[in-house]
Amino acid sequence: MIRKTAAVWAGKATGTLSRVTRRGGGTTLPGDVARAIDPKILTRLAQDLTYGSIVITGTNGKTTTARLVSYLLEGAGHRVVSNRAGANLIFGATAAALDRAGADGRLRADWGVFEIDEASLPRAVDEIQPRATLVLNLFRDQLDRYGELESIAKKIEQALSTLPEGARAVLNADDPRVAEIGLGLPYRPLWYGLDDVSIAAKTLPHAADARTCPRCGASLIFDAVYVGHDGVYRCPNGDFARPEPDLRATDIKLNGFESLALTIAGTRIELPLGGLYNCYNVLAAYAVAYSVGLEPQYIADRLKTFKPAFGRQERVEFRGRHLVLVLSKNPAGFNETVRTAVDLAKGTNYILGLNDRKADGTDVSWIWDVDFEQLKDRARVVIPAGVRAHDLAVRLKYAGVKAEAPETDPGKALDVLIKNTDEGDTAYVLCTYTAMLDIRAELVRRGWAQPYWET
Repeated sequence: MIRKTAAVWAGKATGTLSRVTRRGGGTTLPGDVARAIDPKILTRLAQDLTYGSIVITGTNGKTTTARLVSYLLEGAGHRVVSNRAGANLIFGATAAALDRAGADGRLRADWGVFEIDEASLPRAVDEIQPRATLVLNLFRDQLDRYGELESIAKKIEQALSTLPEGARAVLNADDPRVAEIGLGLPYRPLWYGLDDVSIAAKTLPHAADARTCPRCGASLIFDAVYVGHDGVYRCPNGDFARPEPDLRATDIKLNGFESLALTIAGTRIELPLGGLYNCYNVLAAYAVAYSVGLEPQYIADRLKTFKPAFGRQERVEFRGRHLVLVLSKNPAGFNETVRTAVDLAKGTNYILGLNDRKADGTDVSWIWDVDFEQLKDRARVVIPAGVRAHDLAVRLKYAGVKAEAPETDPGKALDVLIKNTDEGDTAYVLCTYTAMLDIRAELVRRGWAQPYWET
């Protein structure tokens, strides 16, 4: 108990110092310090939770889905601790728990909702012992760090095989790699998936990551394609097929980045969040909330007032213009955000930001798998920005997209956007993780946004 309390004090002091000196939001470093004093600090704090924890993993959508789940639990009167700033390694989860702990070293909360990086899931499950674990999807992402999808899938399957007794796994049936994981477990998970062919494509995008049957290697037949390789699929030899979803989203209506509506098990849900990819996040959050006892009608009523996380369709007003920030960090995600911006939101003005820092992945060759051709003859202003702005400019040239000169300075990129966007119009910033943070830091400096740890 003494070691636990000392670790909590040290971690909280580190977080306070980090924020006071403006060197960060205290979203990771406190966890490093506390774990150095007590390596089991996260386990000890998680044991203080009244009802337990929910862990959310996957390539895309972790932050938005974790915020959706937290919002639902908080609306039901629960005290929730969550790494809502998006620091999703084990140190970030530890820092979030520390921040809510009291001076006596106890974590006074009912639920923990932690988004966890895919490669960190085995460690998180071991330390947190979650009541529910949600797997959203598996797309190609940061290959220089993690390798191919198969290696990540094995780690996730290993983690789900060690869940505590009575815990629930909630899995995306539409993702072939996630389905492969779930079908290999010694128990049946709760499956969810989309079921509306009116908003589905018929063919896979050229950069789809899961094309073949994991059992026999034959090319999968897709009867519907929703996002990336997520859809309705089957092996022509009958060796593998999409699991039957327990919860389905039907009658889907999309309104750009402004809103979406869908029906789940007879309950109509509408909320101010856009894009087909967010239908998966909403359905996943519903599945988790339902699995821990929240009522469907309450979920629907609560989600009407949901607000997105920073950089995930966050809206900022600047000099009479409307700016929408959308994280786009891999081929599947970037393709969907571009498609939503062009086809659904009818956007014409863009900053496209690309960085190659550690948090982004240092290999940026994936931009050649993004269908920037969608912008050709439809975008009026496109500004390549970020550390690798020149690489992005080359990709746009080969896509036939007329772009402004590449700009590595986020402030100058914003100035060009402001100059070319009329008052009252909306512009879109689609960028990788640290490029988005750079843009937000400039918006904060100008007084147009709050620091991300305050949102």
